[in-house]
Amino acid sequence: MTDADRMQRERDLVAYYDDEVQERAGRELPADRVARRGAYIEQLRAEERRSVLEVGTGPGRDGTALVQAGLDYTGVDLAPASVAACRALGLDARVASVLDLPFADGTFDAGWTMSTLLHVADAELDAALAEIVRVLRPAAPLAVGLWGGRDLPEGPHGEPTHGPARFFSFRSDEKVCAALDRRGTVECWETWKGSSELHYQFAVLRTPA
Repeated sequence: MTDADRMQRERDLVAYYDDEVQERAGRELPADRVARRGAYIEQLRAEERRSVLEVGTGPGRDGTALVQAGLDYTGVDLAPASVAACRALGLDARVASVLDLPFADGTFDAGWTMSTLLHVADAELDAALAEIVRVLRPAAPLAVGLWGGRDLPEGPHGEPTHGPARFFSFRSDEKVCAALDRRGTVECWETWKGSSELHYQFAVLRTPA
């Protein structure tokens, strides 16, 4: 996939999420995801970790919970409207791509990215994970969530209800685990059913010490 392909994919994602942000803000997160977020917060407390980076903030639903838990939160998102929604909630958020994070090496104690890397092409997944790991401290926990369970042809999926159809890359459990294993040690792996033939994939990766 060329740089031009990636730039067009990101423009389409921005157009979609800028239009959809208010609808998403009013939608409750699934109970399974909220439960894993609570367990992750407890893990950060037990490890005395303070700063957390969220990649793919959306309208700030997870970010708000992380701040309420007493964590020092920073978020990034491709969509300016999502960043504006986060800032309206008092969250520290900025526009950035997962492939080019505007932070120095080893800035954060932990990372959180839910339903974001499924918008990254297979050819760029390793680079995206490497970029997140780069800005985390050694031996940091990184929570990753994706929809998948099957290897499907990547590309635009679904009706373009809020602008261009979004790019998705749905991956098998084996493919996701292999990508994570290349960037650290998978300490937690769970899946749960969704409303389609896909399931949710949740992992906690420990970055290299």
